[in-house]
Amino acid sequence: MLMLVWARSRFWGFRSQRPDEYLDGDPHFDVRERLNGITLCEGVIYGPLGRVSSRFVAEFEGEWTGNRGVIKERFRYDDGSTQDREWHLDVDDTGAISATAPDVVGEGKGRQSGATVQLKYRIRLPENSGGHVLDTVDWMYMTPSGTIMNRSQFRKFGIQVAELVATIRPKEAS
Repeated sequence: MLMLVWARSRFWGFRSQRPDEYLDGDPHFDVRERLNGITLCEGVIYGPLGRVSSRFVAEFEGEWTGNRGVIKERFRYDDGSTQDREWHLDVDDTGAISATAPDVVGEGKGRQSGATVQLKYRIRLPENSGGHVLDTVDWMYMTPSGTIMNRSQFRKFGIQVAELVATIRPKEAS
């Protein structure tokens, strides 16, 4: 039974996706363009039992100089708490991405490919959330309308403990 569970997650599940599977996707997703300026993010976080544990809205502000970018994120959760994160990203001409943030352990690695972006990293939760370090896989999918659908899974010791689903789109001018 354990082998069947392992095979499913390795070959058929969310984590089995590979960036090269999406090479021909349209519209083309370039983080330097799509995560530049101010964007609005709205989403939910599911706990280990699949129930919504939190909802949030966030505003991202991306600024790029060539292949280097900084994305400042400000999250507001349904319980009234806030969280700030500042990503530093480098994208090379092949689409490979390296990313760092204060709560990321080491360096995240990923790739933009066709209409998708994948990023893998280890994130340290805040102390009030236990301070655990979780293995994270982010997939962002560009829709034909230009909205980005983000799905992230968080694992500890290989067991999924949370999942995030969100939309990201340019903030409309007031």
